[in-house]
Amino acid sequence: MIDRNQLTGILLIMGILLTWQFFIAPQDAPIDPKREQFVADSIKKASVVKKVVSTKIDSAAIVQKAGDFAMAAQGQNQELVLENKDIKVTLSSKGGAIKKVELKNYKTYANFEAKRNIPLVLFKEGDKLSFELPSQKGNIDFSNLFFTGTKTDNSVKFDLKLADNQIVSQEYKLGEAGFTLDYNLKLKGLDGTLKNEPVKFNWIENVSLTEKDIVDNRQKSTVNYQTTEGDFNWLSENPTTIEEDKLETPLQFLAFKKKYFLSGFVPTKMAISKANIKSEAHPDDSLNLKTLSANFTLPIDAFKKDSANIKLYFGPNDTKYLKTVGEDFDRNVYLGYEIFKPINKYVFVPLFNFLEKIFTNYGWLILVLVLIIKLALTPLTYKSYVGMAKMKLLQPELEALKAKVGDDAAKMQQEQMKLYGQVGVSPMSGCVPVLATMPILMSVFFLFPNLIELRQQPFLWANDLSTFDSIIKLPFKIPFYGAHISIFTLLMTVSSLAYGYYNNQITPQQTGQPFDMRMMAYVTPVIFMFVMNSFPAGLSFYYFVSNIITVGQQLIIRKFVNNDKLKDILEENRKKIAAGGGPKKSKFSAYLQKSMAAAEEAKKQQDIAKSKAKKK
Repeated sequence: MIDRNQLTGILLIMGILLTWQFFIAPQDAPIDPKREQFVADSIKKASVVKKVVSTKIDSAAIVQKAGDFAMAAQGQNQELVLENKDIKVTLSSKGGAIKKVELKNYKTYANFEAKRNIPLVLFKEGDKLSFELPSQKGNIDFSNLFFTGTKTDNSVKFDLKLADNQIVSQEYKLGEAGFTLDYNLKLKGLDGTLKNEPVKFNWIENVSLTEKDIVDNRQKSTVNYQTTEGDFNWLSENPTTIEEDKLETPLQFLAFKKKYFLSGFVPTKMAISKANIKSEAHPDDSLNLKTLSANFTLPIDAFKKDSANIKLYFGPNDTKYLKTVGEDFDRNVYLGYEIFKPINKYVFVPLFNFLEKIFTNYGWLILVLVLIIKLALTPLTYKSYVGMAKMKLLQPELEALKAKVGDDAAKMQQEQMKLYGQVGVSPMSGCVPVLATMPILMSVFFLFPNLIELRQQPFLWANDLSTFDSIIKLPFKIPFYGAHISIFTLLMTVSSLAYGYYNNQITPQQTGQPFDMRMMAYVTPVIFMFVMNSFPAGLSFYYFVSNIITVGQQLIIRKFVNNDKLKDILEENRKKIAAGGGPKKSKFSAYLQKSMAAAEEAKKQQDIAKSKAKKK
């Protein structure tokens, strides 16, 4: 409640403000139309004068910086175009440089969703690839100098002449198909003008939003490079900070990776001497996600001898195109950790490319891919099932041992291993086959988010298998989950829980353990539901189908496995082992039993030492 004094104060303040506004504050004079026009004209003339002066100052500065090449500081800009069925490259006579690169058969996600037939622009206004020459008067930036351009069917040549025998020439060639530009810079008759120092290249590209997931698009954009010694590396993929590095080791190539697309600089007869590379994230900018830059040098002698051919690549980050550019250039497609790369490179990628020739729908392709992999892994699945079934049959004996031993976990472990040894069962018989399939699952985990083949491929309710399906959008954001619900991820989770439940029915509970490890079959799928919610729908679909087929495999195997026969085998093993024969013990089982015996002996010695200490 407002008391009388507060109300009086408020009224007095309002009165003072109104009195000032209407009686004391200076009033604007009435607008005179003639005066208004005069002011507008004056401003216009002043801005024109300012523009002319600014132009003169800029031109003068450019002329001064151009040194011996000052005659090329002014000129008429000319645009020339090279194109084939895959790419369109617009070149500018100013700097003799690339102005724009369009990928004809690709679209941004926004244009794809809106069904607009607009090509994806990979290199655009504001991006830059230029060079500087070391003249006797200092470095000259040729991006501001004008060349004379000529075009043939598949090439464009830019010349800048000082005299008849002094020429700076740039040539671009484009094949009938593909995304590779052959580039050559030639320096003729300039020995007296230029120093014998490296040519410097300046490369800048701003990453635009091309995919659905802006965070992933920003994060997966970085600078890749490979040294001449074969070491492939990249700047940290950080979506919020600036990452940079100074490279002193000679480089085989540099590349700007942008999720599913790539710009590459590949010298073919020389190495990049030194390079400063940088990745600057713009987390609050939805148009310019990151700025990638590289300043690097190449030896000048190669350009003087006309032996400095360079390949410029602007296209999809796809192995079938990258491997034609240069040796190891296809390493720009991330295939996971070193341990998983061979599986992806020599199994999954070739198999995927083969199935592409048969199936046009990538959902069905993934289904067939899972069937092939599961069929190949059937022997391991069978062995795993039989191993777990044998241990399940031993569960009553283990329970009896548990009742006999009590809460002594170490003793229980020893008795359990002794029982397994008596019947010829390896405790790892059910686990090893499953663990052997883990590299397959992990390889797919790394491969699918980098498969451009899935990009903008629809299946069922998902319009793009390379990103998450989000037909259900939430009005709020759930921490670690997001603001959408992926149906494929939910299906994957439900199928994982169902598989875990079924698997636990044939998996014996580990006696003597403080925690029932079978519960992980229910915990892990829930964790992965949060992890996978923003992963590609194609990956979630792969795991969903894999779970369903695995359960189907085990149901079929179950029909061929007779528990009574397994009991007979265990009893027969028990008799043979007791008589000194039986199946050969695995090295792991022998090692485990030896370790358990050593632990038991150590415990005995410890108990004896404690007993002696008490007597004293």
